Amino acid sequence: MEELIELDHKLFLYLNNLGSATWDWMWIAISNKWMAIPLYAFLLFLLFKKFGWKYSVITMIFIALLITCTDQMANVFKDFFMRPRPCRQEGVTQFARIVAERCGKYGFYSAHASSTFAVAIFLGSIFKKKIPGLIWYLLIWAAFVAYSRVYLGVHYPGDIIVGAIFGTLYGYLLYLLQQFTLNKLKLV
Repeated sequence: MEELIELDHKLFLYLNNLGSATWDWMWIAISNKWMAIPLYAFLLFLLFKKFGWKYSVITMIFIALLITCTDQMANVFKDFFMRPRPCRQEGVTQFARIVAERCGKYGFYSAHASSTFAVAIFLGSIFKKKIPGLIWYLLIWAAFVAYSRVYLGVHYPGDIIVGAIFGTLYGYLLYLLQQFTLNKLKLV
């Protein structure tokens, strides 16, 4: 386990130090959850346009449940494992580029990675028949958001990978539950 943690630290320092002050503003913006509002608004528009209001309202409830689940489960893991973030880890901070203005206490696993991958899988699965390639764009967006956390110095790559795995799992499970519910309501 210690070798894995050491590898995670080395990979973090490598990826984090690829950054440049020239691009810091962009990665800060990508990591900012409020910057995704135009994307969410566009996806919401597509949802209503392609599926109608009943389907969309129920889907919005599932999205709220999904975001709550991914965020809260990440907090449970952070409190359980108490793994310091790189921006608080002695022996790492002096070699890293810490770009983030704020740095939480614990980082395992990344709620940003979990939430964005969950939304990408959930909505990508919903739109798979109507807009088949959309899932790939959403996954690329999720990967950029996840990497931004390493770039800013607030998560190790392992935090991101585990967050993405859990997000993918939550996104798919909530998609199945949403489809089951819509079938029961005869909206599919």
